[in-house]
Parts: sequence; C-alpha cells; structure tokens
Amino acid sequence: MILLVVIVPVLASLAAMAVRHTRARRALLILVATAHAALTAGAWVVRPEPALGGWMQLDALGLIFLSIISALFLAAAVYAAAYLAREQVGTRQDFEESFLFVNEPEAVFVGCLLLFLGTMSLVTVSHNFGMLWVAIEATTLSSAPLIYFHRHHRSLEATWKYLLICSVGIALALLGTFFLASAASASPERGIPLVLGELLAHSGALDLPWLKVAFLFMLVGYGTKMGLAPLHSWLPDAHSEAPSVVSALLSGALLNCAFLGILRIGQVLNAAGAAEFGQGLLLVFGVISVVFATVFIVSQLDFKRMLAYSSIEHMGIMAIGVGVGGLGTFGSLLHAVNHSLTKAMLFLVAGNILARYRTKSTKLVNGVLAELPGSGVLWMAGLLAITGTPPFGLFQSELTILRAAFGSGRYVVAVLLLLALVAIFVAMAAIMTRMLYGQAREGSAPSPGEAAAAVVPPAVLCMAVLILGLYLPPALNGLLREAANLLDVRL
Repeated sequence: MILLVVIVPVLASLAAMAVRHTRARRALLILVATAHAALTAGAWVVRPEPALGGWMQLDALGLIFLSIISALFLAAAVYAAAYLAREQVGTRQDFEESFLFVNEPEAVFVGCLLLFLGTMSLVTVSHNFGMLWVAIEATTLSSAPLIYFHRHHRSLEATWKYLLICSVGIALALLGTFFLASAASASPERGIPLVLGELLAHSGALDLPWLKVAFLFMLVGYGTKMGLAPLHSWLPDAHSEAPSVVSALLSGALLNCAFLGILRIGQVLNAAGAAEFGQGLLLVFGVISVVFATVFIVSQLDFKRMLAYSSIEHMGIMAIGVGVGGLGTFGSLLHAVNHSLTKAMLFLVAGNILARYRTKSTKLVNGVLAELPGSGVLWMAGLLAITGTPPFGLFQSELTILRAAFGSGRYVVAVLLLLALVAIFVAMAAIMTRMLYGQAREGSAPSPGEAAAAVVPPAVLCMAVLILGLYLPPALNGLLREAANLLDVRL
C-alpha cells in the first residue's frame, strides 16, 4: 500500500497526458483522487508495512500530512474538473492588461496535477533523508507547470521566481543533507545510514556540531519552500498567478511538505539532545514570519496575495508552536490540519469570486453576498475561520500554542503573536467584509447561479474546520499525540 500512494498517481499522470478525451481525463483525475483517499483511509485502519528496506515508512507524522494532502486533493479534483470545463478554449483576453494569451494544454495540466499528488505523497513516506530531498525537489518540478497554466508574462515571471528561489533553498537543504552525512560518518560508529530510524537509534553517536549545521541548512533550505520570512518572496507571486485550485494545493499541501522536512531533521536533533538549538531557531523564524505577514496583510489590495501572506503568517505560527515545544508541538500539528483545510477552502472561493468579477483588486469587488450567495457565505465563514475566531478549529490550535508559550515563560513571543493576530483580524475583516457587503456593481448581470462543483468542495472543507473546532475525534487526537511524541514531546 505504501508504494501505491505514490505509484498510482504517477502512472495516472502519464495516462492523463495520453488520453485525448477531455471528459475521460477529468474523470480519471477524480477517480485517482478518490482511490488515493481510500488508500489513505486504509492506512488509518492498518498501518502499512515499511518498504524498500525502511526507506519508505508511514509513521504518525507522515500519516497526518498524507491525510491532509489526500483530502485536499480530492476536493481540488472535483473543483478542477468543473473549473476546466468553464475555461475558454483557444485564445482569450487577460482581464488585467487586455492582451491575448492561450492556456496550457489541459492534458499537461491534469497530468502535472496527478504527478504533484504523487511527489507530495512520496515526501510523507520518505524516511531516508536523500529520498526526502529528491521528493521535495520533485514537488517543485511537478508544480511549476501548474503555476504557468495561464501562459502570459505574469505567470511566467511567477514560475521563474518560484523555480529560482526554491532551487536555491533546495540546494541549501542538499548541503544540509551532506552535513548530516558528515555528522553520521564523523562519529565513532561510522557508516550510519541516513535513514531516520537508524539515526534516531544511534543519535548519541552523531557528531553534534555537524548535526547542528545540518539542521540550520535544512531549516533555511526547506524553510524557503515552506514560506518562512524572509525567504518567502516566491510565495505571493506564485499563489496570486496560479489558478485558484493550484493555489489551494500550494498553500494547503505543499507548504506542509517542506514543514515535514524540517520536522524530520528536528526529530534527529531532539534525539541527540540539542532540542533547544532547533527550537530557538524555529522561534526566531516563526516570529519574523508572523510580523512580516502582518505588515503586508494590513496594506494588501489583492485578495489572492492577501491569502498568500496569510499562509506565511500561519507557517510562522506552526514554527512558533514547535519552537515552544511541549503542548505547543501538539498545537502546531493541529494547526497544520486546520490551516490546510481553511486556506484551501478560501482559495477555492477566491477562484469563484475571480471568475465572476474578473479582478483580484479588493477595491473593485463589492456585493459578493448579493452576486454569489453561496461563495459569499463561505467567504464570511472563511474570514472567521482563518482569523482564529471561535468556534472554528484554528481558534483551538492558536489557543493551544499561546497557552504553551505563556506556560513555558516565553512571554515576549506570546505577546507578539497575540498582537499580530489581533492586527490581522482587524485588517482581514475590513477587507473581506467590504467585499461582501459593499454596493453591487452598477449594471452587473444577475448571477446565473453557482455550479455545485464550485461550492460543494469548499463547503465540505469549511464544515470540517467547524467540526474540528467543536469536537476533536479521538482517532485524530490520538494520531496528533503520537506524532508529537515522535518529536520527543511527552503529552
């Protein structure tokens, strides 16, 4: 089974590029997404056996992130099928600059979507640090054509920036992997393979200075892909120029893959007795990210870029949670689940708004509740959820991290985070409520009604975040605790 979650989408991506009929290709996309979700659900019942000599394993940490990826991809696949059906075939006019352009062939788009699913799945099951690096790099290569779906100069610039900056980051992560090998080979017990289980079992024999350098390089390298400030500059452009369904996967799933890479090297660092070194760095990057995102959200005039900077904020919160440690680690993992569901929902709704208003300017979008009632209600619910308002799940996870920060005596971090959350709530509420309740455009045609495939997937994600705020299922609670324990946290 552990091989199937990777192989099935990869093979399906090749099939999607070969299939000529558009309906068959879209049906294949939904079918593979459903099959992947079923395989992931099966892993909750019976944890699959390791494969390739332990290089591929599915522990609690991997299962959490695999489940997020699988759930989001299923919602995105249903949404994407309807989105592709709406897209105009042939030459079309850009709504911002009025030039003409042609979209990427649908076969390439669907094929890369499925390949993206396969590479992200590989990240979650990789227990060899070399394989993990390859998998994270593969997510970059498979997702770049998705950002360049609208073949015009803005999406090309965003794609090149994404490739260039993430390549620099991944190069630093590769150096970190080399330094990890040095830490393993410089110890009296030479020849420790770069497999997570082996490194944890022989953590006492690792060379600590080399291990700290390895963590620093991997944190900076994978942190670039995760969107931690000041290494985030690719993220707002890529999220803004990519189709909204791709933005949902980039923000809700891809950023978590890089976060998982940092957590994996963090496991080794903690086992070697240098947890404080890693936690201190995570706190620094986390606080910088939250503060940086706050400044840009407050002054934001593009609602897709606003959501992108919100992702940077929440990556910072997750880093702070792990940096605080203890209960904060549990809160960080819970936050990863809640944020992924919420942000994917918001990007899908943003796609509906963009399709109707043909602008990303927050000043030119008014009366969403009147023109798009379904999307308007979800936009409002998304505002409450993403700003951590009860009873949504993000309130619970942010409260848990704040409690851990105050409880551990990190008062400065806690107060800074609290102030940033308040400022972001005020700024996003002002922007998003103006879009909802503002006066409808003069002469706008009555809405023909929203397609079910455009509203149901984000509505399901919204309902999931609401339920997680009211009730944390014992199975998920147990898995989160098991994952936190893997990071040497006893709850």
